[in-house]
Amino acid sequence: MSKAIANHRRLGLVLAGLVFVADQLTKWLVTVPLNLEAIGQIRILPIFNLTWVENYGVSMGFLRADSEAMRWALVAMTAAISIGVLIWMWREQRRWDVTALALVLGGALGNIVDRVRFGHVVDFADLHFGGFRPFLVFNVADAAITIGVLILLARALLVRDAPQDGKDVTETMDA
Repeated sequence: MSKAIANHRRLGLVLAGLVFVADQLTKWLVTVPLNLEAIGQIRILPIFNLTWVENYGVSMGFLRADSEAMRWALVAMTAAISIGVLIWMWREQRRWDVTALALVLGGALGNIVDRVRFGHVVDFADLHFGGFRPFLVFNVADAAITIGVLILLARALLVRDAPQDGKDVTETMDA
């Protein structure tokens, strides 16, 4: 294993850990000191509020967990996806892909912890422009997951890796 790949792995694990900590810290701030659940909403800026939302589903409310069985099924499903992302991140050789996967992994772990602890994911970030809301209410984990997926998509669609020693990159990676 090359030193660069070892550094990428370390970067990925550290970044995933930082995302997880930032997510859990911000959720603690809105639930404990700010008691946002009781208040409901706090205006921070003309375009940004803290708004209490209990998300019982996954992205955009899909697969809503209406029962304990469904809650634990979502925990199991997202844990399995997280393990897949960790394995992909561990095998990945490109720093930008490791970075993107680390964002997804850290965010997924933060939301899994919420679902285990509370039975729902705590969402609170409410970005809006007047009555226009470009996003649903979200949290740090959701933002990290979204950014990570967008980086992966952009790299897959727009970035071509240069051939190495006259070989196609896929040939080099298989060797």
